[in-house]
Amino acid sequence: MQLVVARIGRAHGIKGEVTVEVRTDEPELRLAPGAVLATEPATTGPLTIETGRVHSGRLLLRFEGVKDRTAAEALRNTLLIADVDPAELPEDPEEFYDHQLMDLDVVLADGTGIGRITEITHLPSQDLFIVERPDGSEVMIPFVEEIVTEIDLDEQRAVIAPPPGLIDESEAVVASAREEEGGTAAGTGKDDA
Repeated sequence: MQLVVARIGRAHGIKGEVTVEVRTDEPELRLAPGAVLATEPATTGPLTIETGRVHSGRLLLRFEGVKDRTAAEALRNTLLIADVDPAELPEDPEEFYDHQLMDLDVVLADGTGIGRITEITHLPSQDLFIVERPDGSEVMIPFVEEIVTEIDLDEQRAVIAPPPGLIDESEAVVASAREEEGGTAAGTGKDDA
């Protein structure tokens, strides 16, 4: 199975290094010197990592045969793709690869079906499951411990405990910044300061 592990950014310096946007939880494994990666577009690769280092919080890579800034800049926006054994699991039992989570059934604790995971979106603050409901609509489920209480790969399901309104908008609780005080309704034009 092939997984996108990084996207090449701009050239760094004059010796062929590039910045990379890491798209794996295991960069030390997938982006190590000596790793041979397929590319998208395929005509750019395969690329073999010669060196890697962190500079100002960014990962910099140099590839074999890429010796100057011009060659490095030509790689910009190329996706780096690693071959991964589908049976391989992350070292941490609380982590999962995207391909393990795709197509899992999403259910409530009582077994009520919600839908199935069709996409996983990685955001800076958290990951989201895009869940297709039986009626074809979609719902976004934050992949956080408080909401996704269990991932059972043997049963091919994700158990969730959604807050009110996440699954059914009619259950949403609208919070107000103002409370009615002494029978005076909010928005009467009085200065609340």
